[in-house]
Formats: sequence, C-alpha cells, structure tokens
Amino acid sequence: MAAKPDIVTLDQIDAFDTLIDARSPAEFTLDHLPGAINLPVLDDEQRRLVGTLYKQAGAFEARRLGAVWVARNIARHIEATMQSKPAHWRPLVYCWRGGQRSGSFVLWLRQIGWAAAQLQGGYKAYRQWVVAQLSRLPAHYAWRVIAGPTGSGKTRLLQALAAQGAQVLDLEALAHHRGSILGAWPDGQPQPSQKAFDTALVDALRRFDPARPVWVEAESRKIGAVQLPEALHAALQTAPRVVLDVPFAARLALVLQDYAWLGRDPQALAQRLAALRGLQPNETLARWQQWARWGRLADLFAELMAQHYDPLYRRSSGRAAAPVRVLSLASLDEAALQRAAQALLVA
Repeated sequence: MAAKPDIVTLDQIDAFDTLIDARSPAEFTLDHLPGAINLPVLDDEQRRLVGTLYKQAGAFEARRLGAVWVARNIARHIEATMQSKPAHWRPLVYCWRGGQRSGSFVLWLRQIGWAAAQLQGGYKAYRQWVVAQLSRLPAHYAWRVIAGPTGSGKTRLLQALAAQGAQVLDLEALAHHRGSILGAWPDGQPQPSQKAFDTALVDALRRFDPARPVWVEAESRKIGAVQLPEALHAALQTAPRVVLDVPFAARLALVLQDYAWLGRDPQALAQRLAALRGLQPNETLARWQQWARWGRLADLFAELMAQHYDPLYRRSSGRAAAPVRVLSLASLDEAALQRAAQALLVA
C-alpha cells in the first residue's frame, strides 16, 4: 500500500527544502536529524504538563489542553519563521514517532498551501535507521589507523592528510573530547549525547567514498562519555596501522602546547587528576596535584606521560591484531607533518 502524499519515508528526505523537528527543545538537544531546525509544537514544560494530565485525567483532557498550546505555538512559528517562504517551499516535519505533534503542524502548513509532509515513524524510525547504519557501514571502508603514544601528533597528522585531500574521520572532533582524563574541550563545550554522537558519525560515514581509504586515529572503545559502535571498533582493531615514533621531548612540547589552557585554573587541574586515584600510588598522585597547583606543567606532564599514558598505550596497542608500519618523525612542526602525510598518501 502506497504512503499518503503527505507522509514520506527516510529515503525521500533530500526532496525537501527544510527539515523541521517539532519535538520539545530538550528532545532536540539530545539528538536530531542532521540539518533540522527546532520549531516545537510543545515546549518542555508544556509537554510535561500534558503528559501528567494524560495520566491523571485521560486522553481527552490532555488533548484539549495540548491543542490550545499546539495551535498557539504553530501560529507563532509561522509568523516568526515562515512569512518569507515562497509558495513552492517544501518543508518536512517530524516528531517522536510521526504522530500528532508533526501531524498537526503538517495540517496547518498544507492548509496554507505549502506542500508539507510528515516523516513516517518520526525520530524513532530515524534512530532505528542510525543503529542499523552503524552496524553496516564500517565494513564498507578501507580503514587506515594512525597510532602512537600521547603527544605523537596523531590528530595533527590527520589534519595534514585532510588538507592534502585524504578522507579523514576525526572521532575526537565528533566526540568533543580527546579521550583521556584531561581530554575535555578547553572552551567548556559539553560532549554530545550518545545518540547525537551516533548521528554525527553516520552522517560522516555516509560521505566517504568506499573506493578510497579512510584515515582515522586509534581510539579506545570510549572517548570520554561516548563510545564507538562495536562494528567500527572491531574494524579499526584489524585495520592496517601507522605507528608514529616521535622523540619524547617533541611529544612533551606538543602536549604542553595543546593542554596549556589547563594551567589557567590550577585547582581545577588538581581536581581532574583525582580521577587517577587507585590507578597511581597515593604519593605519586599527591605530587602531581601539588605540581598542578604550583603551575609546574612541564614536570607534571612529563611524569604523566612516562608513568601513566605511555604504559596505558603499550597495553592497549598490544591488543590490536593489525599490520603495523612505523613512521619516525624527528619533529612535529607543520613541514614535518606535511611531509609525513605526503609519504603516507604515496605509499
């Protein structure tokens, strides 16, 4: 049975001019379809109150109250956002599961004369599609993994590869985290939810050409609070990898450059280090926290690398069953990284 003309499936999304998420702001923040704008028919508090009324007084009372708010909110969106839209504008609206919230919005828009449509199954159907894509897509690509201990320039080499036209998947950029206890983003930007990370990952994967290699940094299963899908993690464990061999002094200089912002709040840095309790001797941890408070970042990071990060890297790298090529770099300046990227792309 064919779908109604105002109800479309995920494979028809590209035919529309604007993707409208009619869910509440909190739902939208948690995750949403790429490129969608949030025009909620119920805000967070209204949604909560309607849900409570539904449980306490039944569907009719909840819908009677909700209809007033939905009508007002849709009218406000039309007045504020859509007054300049031409008659041939085609919006696609979705809510949680393609129900009354998006259906009401589409009805209003079609009454005006726009060829609006509702996404069948809503966000719930999209989320199911994302999960399926995360299981399927990683096996379609020829992965090339950049590995090496902390400070060896893996991310910068990825950037150099991308600048020369290589396909690059920057997992840390998608996760907003460097993947260590001190890996939070310096501007205080929070990590995405797991669902939002999954959405961004699928969006990135679908842009790659399977006929060309995809370069990626070696990561553990978790990057901060989010984790890699099993299919991708497994694919990276067996993919050919390039291990960067960089002098300790050059690595330390890079770490001090990348993490210099932590020195702006010595007490906060000392508190972050408390996450190592139980992983390092109490005496060592106390010394590191004191160095953090005193601003002795060179001493702190030198020992962190030698006594924590490097042993951790050696243990994790031993679990990867993949062909290895060692790439030695005497320095990590821009010219050296450009030469390294060129060497990798012609190999």
